[in-house]
Amino acid sequence: VQLVESGGGSVQAGGSLRLSCVVSGETFDDGAMGWFRQAPGKEREAVSCLSISDGKTLNTHQEDFVKGRFTISRDSAKNTVYLHMDDLKPEDTAVYYCAADDRLIGRCSYGPGYYDYWGRGTQVTVSS
Repeated sequence: VQLVESGGGSVQAGGSLRLSCVVSGETFDDGAMGWFRQAPGKEREAVSCLSISDGKTLNTHQEDFVKGRFTISRDSAKNTVYLHMDDLKPEDTAVYYCAADDRLIGRCSYGPGYYDYWGRGTQVTVSS
């Protein structure tokens, strides 16, 4: 299983970006996919995730610090998960990682240690 993120970049505060994560090697009809981020000197933290059941998105979860600003979505035909980020803030600066696991059923709000498959990350830099 391979996950490849794209879409990162540098924006000013208040700007928007859309991250993409393409999954190859397996079709996740059941399981969870999520976005995590890691800022310099900090631990990797969850951002947003979605749970998949029988090929359909069952539910989504967003951490409080991104609610109302970030939206996670999935295109099953493209085996791709997106993270649309609006109203970006300097504190959103981090490397953003996509993760997936086909054992997490019914919910997705698990810590990074529960996810088996990871991408290499894409840098998001927000300037004030």
